[in-house]
Parts: sequence; C-alpha cells; structure tokens
Amino acid sequence: MGGAESARATAEHADALGYDSLWVGDHISFPMPILDPLIQLSQVAAHSDRLALGTSVFLLPLRHPVLVAKQVATLDLLCEGRFTFGVGVGGEFPGEYEACEVPLSERGARLSEAIPLLRRLWSGEPAAAPGPHYRFPATKMLPRPRQAGGPPIWCGGRSAAALRRIGRIGDGWISYVVTPERYREGLETIATAAADARRDLGVLGTSHLLFTRIDDRFEDAHEAATEHLSARYAMDFREPARRYAALGRPEDVAERIDAFHRAGVRHLILDLTGPMGDRNAQLERFASEVRPLLQKTE
Repeated sequence: MGGAESARATAEHADALGYDSLWVGDHISFPMPILDPLIQLSQVAAHSDRLALGTSVFLLPLRHPVLVAKQVATLDLLCEGRFTFGVGVGGEFPGEYEACEVPLSERGARLSEAIPLLRRLWSGEPAAAPGPHYRFPATKMLPRPRQAGGPPIWCGGRSAAALRRIGRIGDGWISYVVTPERYREGLETIATAAADARRDLGVLGTSHLLFTRIDDRFEDAHEAATEHLSARYAMDFREPARRYAALGRPEDVAERIDAFHRAGVRHLILDLTGPMGDRNAQLERFASEVRPLLQKTE
C-alpha cells in the first residue's frame, strides 16, 4: 500500500471480497519501499470497522518496549480490539540492527525480554524493567488497550530457539518459508516447550504467511513470483519460491493451502507475489476461484 487513497482502496476492496484480515510487514531498511506498520494499520482502521489487523512481523528488538507498548495500545483502541501483534527478530538484513544500534547477537534475548514487559505495561498497573537489556522505573501507562491484557502476541521464527520461545511466552505462531511438514514439526516443538514450562497454551494462534501467485500455468506463476521475491529479498528466490510458495492454477494453490491446514494452520496470510499492478486481480482470483475450492474441503 502507498498513500491515504491506497489504504482506503485496499481496505474497501478486501472488505468487499470477504477477506477476514489485513496484515503488513515491517523493516527499517529494505530493498523495496516499506511503510511503518503501526502507522499504516492505524490508517486502515479508519476505513474498515470489520477487518482484523495484524503485523507479520514487527521487529520488536529494534525498538524500546515502552514506546511500542504505547503505540500498540493506541492502535488497539483505534481499531476496537481487532489487532494481533505479530513480532519477530528479523536479522536477514543486519544493517537494520546497525542503524538502530542494537547488537544483532542480542535480538532473540531482547525479544524474549520485551514480550512480558509489554503485557505488564498493558495491564494499566505500574511496571518496571530490571534489565539486562531494558531498564526503566515503575511506569503506569494509560489508557490500556481495548483487549483485556493487550492484543495477542504471535511470534515469528522457525529455529528451535524461536519455537521454544513461543511455547514459553507466545500466544501464537506466524511462520513463513516452511513446508507443511516443517510446520507440523514446529507445533510439536512448541507444545513440548509449553509442557516443560508447565504452561497451558489454551488456544494457540496458528498462522502461516504464504507466498501465493495464481496463473493458468505453474511456469508463469513461478516466474512472476521469482522476479518479485528476488527483488524484495535481494537474493535468488527461484528455488525457495518453488519449494515454499503456492503457485499455479487455482486447484494447485488450494491443494497447497489444504496441506498447511492439515498440518495445523488456522490463519492463512496471503502474500500475493508479482507486480503491484496485479494485486487487485490476484485478490479477486483468489476470492472467486480458490476460496470455493477450500470451502469444499472443510
């Protein structure tokens, strides 16, 4: 999305097509232009009172948790409690950490430390941080978010350490560039970590960000996805696109999504690859050609 008119048009289009939510990513410095996600979503919230909103994912270690807690509480109020806070460590672009003067080696530890701090700050009661990475005195932050206890915090990542973190302190998992088989294994690691921490996860949010491109031929979809993703991530994405994306005819895309559903995914985030000018057409094709196939398999 670009400016104000683009935000309005995207929200209205997604609403009209019956999508449930709208998610945006986050980077400080990126090969392609990217907006600040919390500001971007606050604008979307002004144009839809139905769509759920989320970050996939916000690079929390790059920011101080006190400031983030205030911004997220504000956004949750503005969208009337429709926000899910997806967070992660990033790291594929080390220059972002250098620019923010955050040691890359501390990103996992900082995320683990910041998540409980956010929840304490969202409680509306005085919260202090003893360190080691964040130190601040007892601070009472009001108003509280719309959702009791704050928005759910879903964590990205696919390493063993990231999955164990979800089991210990996360409310959900947002994966990407994993196969359905790897997703199923990841859920097992999360469950084991939760059991070891004697934590009852309750209902774990299970989500996957899926690179998707619909075309009449796999070859055309693969070529468009490869070009777009290679430019986005400044690397050759030809083989990863083949391995991890849902590409080709509507029935091929539906089959891939069904495999993730059988692996445990209950919230699918579509990352529609290809030229930006194709985005609306892809949204329409998914809604009219892929979604009916998925409904038949439910």
